[in-house]
Amino acid sequence: QVQVVESGGGLVQPGGSLRLSCAASGAIQIRNHVAWYRQAPGNQRELVALITVTGETQYGESVQGRFSIFRHTANKTVSLQMNSLKPEDTAAYYCVVNGWWGQGTQVTVSS
Repeated sequence: QVQVVESGGGLVQPGGSLRLSCAASGAIQIRNHVAWYRQAPGNQRELVALITVTGETQYGESVQGRFSIFRHTANKTVSLQMNSLKPEDTAAYYCVVNGWWGQGTQVTVSS
């Protein structure tokens, strides 16, 4: 059974940092194409970051320079390091592995 699981969400103050983690099991592997999306209430879903099979990365314009995506082959996870967080980063964050979506983890940036 294919399963994608996100973790690491929570409440953080503006300017703070948070690291999200994504793990996959079943017929898919974290070494495949992995992307992070986010969606806030009333907003469209947007691409946050992605990492390809070859390790190339791409970031959404609104997070460029603040967020970083990493693949950790040892523990078979992909993480999203989020720095200098802003209230507008508040959203549900979803990991997508080779087209399979996780259930999301909530990130709230508020003082």
